[in-house]
Amino acid sequence: MAKQVVFIHGLWLHSSSWQAWVDYFKKAGYEAVALDWPGDAPTVAAAREKPDSVANKGLDEIVAYHAEQIQKLGVKPIVIGHSFGGLIAEKLAGMGLATAAVAIDPAPMKGVYILPLSALRVASIALRNPANKTRAVSLTPDEFHYGFGNALTPDESKRLFDAWHIPSPGKPLFEAAAANFFPHSPAKVDASNPERGPMLIIGGGHDHTVPASISKSSYKIEDKSSNATDLHVFEDRGHSLTIDHGWQEVADYVLDWLKQQSL
Repeated sequence: MAKQVVFIHGLWLHSSSWQAWVDYFKKAGYEAVALDWPGDAPTVAAAREKPDSVANKGLDEIVAYHAEQIQKLGVKPIVIGHSFGGLIAEKLAGMGLATAAVAIDPAPMKGVYILPLSALRVASIALRNPANKTRAVSLTPDEFHYGFGNALTPDESKRLFDAWHIPSPGKPLFEAAAANFFPHSPAKVDASNPERGPMLIIGGGHDHTVPASISKSSYKIEDKSSNATDLHVFEDRGHSLTIDHGWQEVADYVLDWLKQQSL
């Protein structure tokens, strides 16, 4: 029986941005599906037309929604997430709901104390206005180029923006920013659960949104687990590494790692 893989998107990208990965993993012999967030519209165009449908969605609600979707599968899947989807993958793994997890450029969990200036600049798009906590927040093409496409040509960055960018809830950014001030922050991950399964954390050396230093800090926390925890940084890549022209290199690395785990 083919192993199940679920992909989880992060802020400002639609679940359909994983379609190339879904198809690629199916060709490699896996069952694969990209999960929506609560309130997500079925298409990029529809999501842009109704941004309020995702407004005021926080991490607890989003994680619970994904947990419910996973439990409907009837099997414990391999969970692969990008950005806030990476943090969600870590939380689901910590809940014992994943056979294995891959967190690509994962948003900072509770316990990551140092946030580089570039990460703060991207987060400030939402954080500069407290009202954004209950709103949906969008990026401009220039903001997308700084946060996602800074390692790309402006033309490629704009193509990716046009293809996949959607409004996203601002609340998770506020929750992550305040995570270290609250004992029961929704950004807290249980790295000690023996049912967590193996985990791979991937970073991008040119990532402005989740700099590699954040991925390395997340790795140090997750490496306390009794299960295998690995880290790999693609030194020349930015936050767009799952959707840009080099996505297949990242996908191949993940597939090779899964084979090493006999998955």
